[in-house]
Amino acid sequence: MTDAPDLAALLAATARGDQAAFARLYAQSSPHLLALLVRMLKRMDWAEEALQDCYMRIWRRSDSYQPDRGAPMAWLMTIARYRALDVLRARRPELIEAETPAGAPSLLERADEGQRPDAGAVEQEEMRRLGDCMTRLSDDERRSVLLAYYEGYTHSEMSARLGSPLGTIKSWVRRGLQQLRDCLGTA
Repeated sequence: MTDAPDLAALLAATARGDQAAFARLYAQSSPHLLALLVRMLKRMDWAEEALQDCYMRIWRRSDSYQPDRGAPMAWLMTIARYRALDVLRARRPELIEAETPAGAPSLLERADEGQRPDAGAVEQEEMRRLGDCMTRLSDDERRSVLLAYYEGYTHSEMSARLGSPLGTIKSWVRRGLQQLRDCLGTA
């Protein structure tokens, strides 16, 4: 994965209207954003369209990135995640169950093991650390974070799927994310 200072510099240059920097930002970050969008949307055509929308927003809003509030890749992934949620809300009228092929490890199992099918060698250490931190969450917190951030479920959809009150779901997600921040040592 690209170093955070590199992405931060590219975002700053993009904010100044530097098209070459924007092209480098796209080249370095788009595979990660596309992977997230495909994982959430389950359709390549939707993911590609959402990716284009993300980069239009990034071009227009790159000046709103604040390095002291988080890593550049986290900011980019947040834009992609929210765009995916918008697409799902518009195109998915009812809750769609995410299915795992028979015999394949579930999303929870892969996260517990710190694995992701599209992770390259450079990302393996980060994924291992995330997997270690995920195992420290309660089952409910881990399931809620994974459904929200890897599958694109809204709080209401998680409430329906898990059969728990909306407030409880929100608490699980909030506590899970705070514990992950603390474990990973991020602000």
